[in-house]
Amino acid sequence: MLSRWRSNRKKGAAGLPELPGLAVPRSAGLLTCRVLDPVGQPVSQAKITVNETGGRQVMTGQTDPYGAFVAAVPAGGYQLLVAGDGYTPYRSKAEVSENTHTPVGDVTLSFAPALELPAPGDWDVDPTHSTIGFTARHIALARVHGRFNRFAGVLRIGERMTDSAIHVVIDAASIDTNAQMRDNHLRSPDFLDVRKYPTLEFYGDRFRHRGGRHWTVTGSLTIHGVSRSVSLDTEYLGSGHGVEEELRVACRASTQLHREDYDLNWRHMITQGIAAVGSTIDVHLDIQVIPRS
Repeated sequence: MLSRWRSNRKKGAAGLPELPGLAVPRSAGLLTCRVLDPVGQPVSQAKITVNETGGRQVMTGQTDPYGAFVAAVPAGGYQLLVAGDGYTPYRSKAEVSENTHTPVGDVTLSFAPALELPAPGDWDVDPTHSTIGFTARHIALARVHGRFNRFAGVLRIGERMTDSAIHVVIDAASIDTNAQMRDNHLRSPDFLDVRKYPTLEFYGDRFRHRGGRHWTVTGSLTIHGVSRSVSLDTEYLGSGHGVEEELRVACRASTQLHREDYDLNWRHMITQGIAAVGSTIDVHLDIQVIPRS
């Protein structure tokens, strides 16, 4: 397969290769490329976004363990964005004709400059510029989006980043899904029971670097009086200065929770066969911290 790609790169677009099990419509063409790192090794799981020349996204995909990407797309002009963790994004153009193979060729990514990590010390979460949100299924159909409006937290950066810790306290009664009746129900003993359990808390003390800008932060999350171990898939976004020249550091993080793990079963509704909220809840955070004065 790769030898055929190399041959096609010398000739330009060619007729479709015979690929058993891959049916390509006559009005489409085959778009291929291979993604390599600066020393020529394949980059697996690189994200490739294919857009029309007008900007509309056609598809996204990832390279296989050998750095290869193959996609059948309608004939037309395209822009490709290739991105990998720790690499500078690469952009390319391709013109795909009907019933042809259009090889982009080998795409060699360059290493992105390393982002400077925050200085050791205590950093306060800035709730004005931070968001703690979640998404859940409603009656197994549409998704419900919500957030917590009141929270506080502190991030303690160690001399080594792996020695850092974070503690966040969330006001359970500040849950907001933009529907007062639903929010009152979520605050009731059926769900969060905010009078008995007024806060949700996360304490993370295991920071593991996964490469590039990505870290895993693992700790204990307490909801409804129940504590479970949770890992946050975290992307470090770097530092900058605000309108008053204050130093800021930002990250985004996500995780997935199962409400049954925290005794959030809505038992009286489940016994009636009503799955008002799906079992899985996706949590997403955008966090900015500022140095403690």
